Amino acid sequence: MRKKVTVIGAGFVGSTCAHWIASKELADVVLLDIAEGIPQGKGLDLLEAGPIEGFDLSITGTNSYEETSNSDVVILTSGAPRKPGMTREDLVAINAEITAGNIEKVAATSPNAIIIIVNNPMDTMAYLAYKVAAKAGFPKNRVIGQGGILDAGRYRTFIALEAGVSVEDVQAMLMGGHGDEMVPLPRYTTISGIPVTEFITEDRLNEIVERTKKGGGEIVALLKTGSAYYAPAAATVQMVEAILKDKKRVLPCAAYLEGEYGLSDLYFGVPVLLGAGGVEKIIELPLTDAEKEMAARSAALVKSSIAALPEKYKDL
Repeated sequence: MRKKVTVIGAGFVGSTCAHWIASKELADVVLLDIAEGIPQGKGLDLLEAGPIEGFDLSITGTNSYEETSNSDVVILTSGAPRKPGMTREDLVAINAEITAGNIEKVAATSPNAIIIIVNNPMDTMAYLAYKVAAKAGFPKNRVIGQGGILDAGRYRTFIALEAGVSVEDVQAMLMGGHGDEMVPLPRYTTISGIPVTEFITEDRLNEIVERTKKGGGEIVALLKTGSAYYAPAAATVQMVEAILKDKKRVLPCAAYLEGEYGLSDLYFGVPVLLGAGGVEKIIELPLTDAEKEMAARSAALVKSSIAALPEKYKDL
């Protein structure tokens, strides 16, 4: 029996996730949205691309959770979009309602699923999703936030452009909150195993780190009426593939911490072993004092965002 992935939200990120899942033939896809006709139309359009592109699986668009039942992976992209001048924290109150409502339904219809949180502010929404899902018996390893892979992808892109090398040869590891709260780890950044500092000066690397932190905002400013979707979707589908194929990938993901790196009760970007069980292991890297300080500052920012959740969600 083929695996089943539900994508909640048929906007740009959600529909692009569905596209790449289908093109890789990873699983049957259910595209869910509250807007009547939108998921059905996009699902049918993608299904009709199958004979041309050579993928063969079921793609369903729906407004009902009934058709999502018993999904292996659920991707939550649904939420208010980030607009120019809007911080991720501005989205907390709006997207908390959307996230909590959707997760309650996911827990009821797909109790064995692994949930990937993509909507913003991601670290806070992942925390809320876990607290809601935990009431239905979900363990922490089956609720994961997507952010680190996207940040690392942007970082690797800018490094490759600066060094004049293939993006395929750039390996990078980041920690911390998504976006502005990102913690760069240049010591763990290499080009085919060679330290990145052999290619790029420290000052220029710092400029690249700053551009990476503002990467989402840069795209929002350029688009003016939307936000990034190709790279966020690609990052999400890399996680889906690691889970469905049990690839045991070591990837930066937002995981629930209970003492790791000296942090507790928050979702925070860390290297994890990602496989069929979701987050199968949190990898604790040795950090310098400066890196520990940056991680602490990032964690404080994530905690402040969690503190901005509506009161009714603070006692879950």
